[in-house]
Formats: sequence, C-alpha cells, structure tokens
Amino acid sequence: MQVKGVLLAGGLGSRLLPLTKHTNKTLLPLHGPLVIDFALDAFRRSGITEIVIIGNRFIDKIVEHVGEGVSGEVIYYVQEEEPKGVVNAIRLARQFVEGDRMMLYFSDNVTNWNFTSDVQLFSKSDISPPGAVLLARQVDNPSEFGVCAFNSEGELIDIVEKPVEPPSDVAIGGIYLYDELFWEYLDLQSAKNSEGISISDLNRMYLTESKVELRDIGAHTWIDCGTPEGLLTGSRLVEEGIISID
Repeated sequence: MQVKGVLLAGGLGSRLLPLTKHTNKTLLPLHGPLVIDFALDAFRRSGITEIVIIGNRFIDKIVEHVGEGVSGEVIYYVQEEEPKGVVNAIRLARQFVEGDRMMLYFSDNVTNWNFTSDVQLFSKSDISPPGAVLLARQVDNPSEFGVCAFNSEGELIDIVEKPVEPPSDVAIGGIYLYDELFWEYLDLQSAKNSEGISISDLNRMYLTESKVELRDIGAHTWIDCGTPEGLLTGSRLVEEGIISID
C-alpha cells in the first residue's frame, strides 16, 4: 500500500502579513532553508516519493523553487483558487491520493520528528486499514489547536478543536498519517454537517473506531511557523542545529 504526501500550502497566510503579501508563507526563510524545504525533507526521510502540493495564488513561486523534486520523485501542483478552509483544501488532493494512504502536512509546521517507522508500518499493513497517527505535545496556548481530552486512566477519549476551556494542554500537531478510510469519514462528516467540518472532526471519527495512535513527541521539536514569533523561533533552532535538513 503506497503512502503519499499531501502538503497544504494554501490559504491567505494572514497571520504572517505583510510578509505574505507577495509570496507564499512556505517560501519564507528559516536561517537559510525555506519553510517548505523542511516539509519536503520530512516526506523524503520517511520514504514518501509521491507528493501533492496545494498552493495559493503564489503556487508558481513554489513550482519555481521545488520544480520536479529530487530523482525518483513525483510532485503534483494544485492551485486553491479561493481559500475555503482546511477540509476544502484537502479535497483538492483527493483525485491524486484516494485509495492510498497519506501523510497530511500543514505547511506551517516544522519538526525534527522521524516518521519513517510509521510510514513503513502504513506501507506494509495491507490486511486491515491501520487508522490514524497523530502527533501531540504540550503547549502554552492550547486554545489555538485541536486539544486532547483524556480520561482518569490517561487514555485519549476526545479531540476538541480550539476550545475556549481546553481539557488539557496537549495539542495535536499539524502533521498526520491517515489510512484509506479518510475519504469515507470525510464524506460521512460532510453529510452530517453542512456548515463545515474541521480536521478534529475527522480525527474524532478515527478515535470513535479506536483507530488512533498518539505519538507524544516529548523533547522532539515541533514549531508552528505560521506566526512571526514562530518564524523567529524556527530560525534560531535551525541556526543552533536543533532542526536540520538531511
């Protein structure tokens, strides 16, 4: 079973204005390399060779930077004509990945977590769909993320999207592994909620089926580079060699 990569680089990049007025947020530098380089490196290190990049009006600049990728790689470029939320952006990749498994990567994220073992597991698990793998870590601002709710035994029982009163300080990161049931769950959720759904709604469906593996990244670094503060932190970590590209 093939695992394909989907990189979401659309939207307005409003949190990074005015830096994103004339370029895509993934093309901003982190002490040399660009943000998108770290996402592509995560795909490549894990063995993913087929990647769909969803970009905004600056997708031509992404094409200019990434091109055809490295040897043996296949890259598809899709333009998001109008930002209509995360799930609508994901739908643009459906024709390229449906029937396969995927790593879904929100382009704001930079991490030194190694996905190789999980991608290999998803590639070899052909008897039954393996579910979903989610990254998690403690954050100071959980209300800005999908947040984990645990029972008294410490088991994950719910994922709440940007709650006013967070049930914990453990947030779900913007990089996910999903099996081929993802699109079935997306259609089911869309039919139930005509006003729109979030990625947490889909994660919750996997959780309901007891098909979620949580990876607590602990001391491993995960940075949201979608804000000026995040870019500065990411640049410092790259300068110090804490985050790097192979």
